Amino acid sequence: MRYHIMESRDIRMNLATEEYLMDHADIEEPLLLLYIQEPCVIIGRNQNAYEEINLRYLREHGITLTRRISGGGAVYDDLGNMSFSFVTKKNQTAFGDYQGVTQPILHALHRMGATDAQAGGRNDLYLDGKKFSGNAMYTKHGRTYSHGTLMYHVDLSVLDQLLTVSEEKISSKATRSVRKNVTNIRPYLDEKWQGLTTEEFRDQLLCELYQVESLTAIADKRLALTVEDRQLIQALFDEKYANNQWIYGETPAFDIERRTRIPNVGIVDVKIATKAGIIEGIHFFGDFFGALPIDELEQAMIGLPFVYENVEVFLEKHAIEEYILHFTKQACLDLLFD
Repeated sequence: MRYHIMESRDIRMNLATEEYLMDHADIEEPLLLLYIQEPCVIIGRNQNAYEEINLRYLREHGITLTRRISGGGAVYDDLGNMSFSFVTKKNQTAFGDYQGVTQPILHALHRMGATDAQAGGRNDLYLDGKKFSGNAMYTKHGRTYSHGTLMYHVDLSVLDQLLTVSEEKISSKATRSVRKNVTNIRPYLDEKWQGLTTEEFRDQLLCELYQVESLTAIADKRLALTVEDRQLIQALFDEKYANNQWIYGETPAFDIERRTRIPNVGIVDVKIATKAGIIEGIHFFGDFFGALPIDELEQAMIGLPFVYENVEVFLEKHAIEEYILHFTKQACLDLLFD
């Protein structure tokens, strides 16, 4: 396994670097990416920023907003969080196998004293029943990357102010407080590791992953960027991750809106614009995951009669589970027409 430590503290630059390396890096052996960033919110590929984030609070506090290319829900990072990504060949990682891809991280945390850390839910890691890591996956061009957060000493008081919690999530968790459901890792580590900075925590975790005494022992495993790499990453930053078109998107007017929450799927919110019974626009939002981009399905549905039987035939030819993991054809029909 090789690794790369991001130099930037800007989430948009780090996500641009991540996507670039996913597309272009040599992954004959897995690649691990590690990054820390200033206060930011990252929404999932399929989410509606206007519904998920308190945008006024975000503006007033100078918090960066961007969108990632994987699914899942919105997350808040600050300098007390360390993020990680694994890039592998597609056949080396089963899409949706979050327990499998996070095992190296869990084993490293166990060696640092957080022996009760474990995987749970759809895509999370927990301590004492509280979440300290959320994870997401994306696959393309024969490659898969899985990335996640590690809350080391994040300012948890910000979460209640910044992230909008839907009624579906409130009812499923039986609480209106985000903070009650999350925790930082630092108090669970052995005492000798509790005084580390986030950077020192990152480096120690990396040593535990490789089971070495210091980073000098794995210096030959570190991936360096070339001048050309940096130029192409900057272009991706400018054209995508710092571009409001990507972050907010163009949301047309809709005359039908429906929303549901399904166990093992997540929240699915659909907005449909019709004219004379024909679908003119359709968008699926939510914290769900999918192996294929949801916009491909949306484009294919434009021009389709908004009639139960027509949509049923369409879904027999287009496997909805590929776009929304674990979402069945019947569940989709129920959402659209019930």
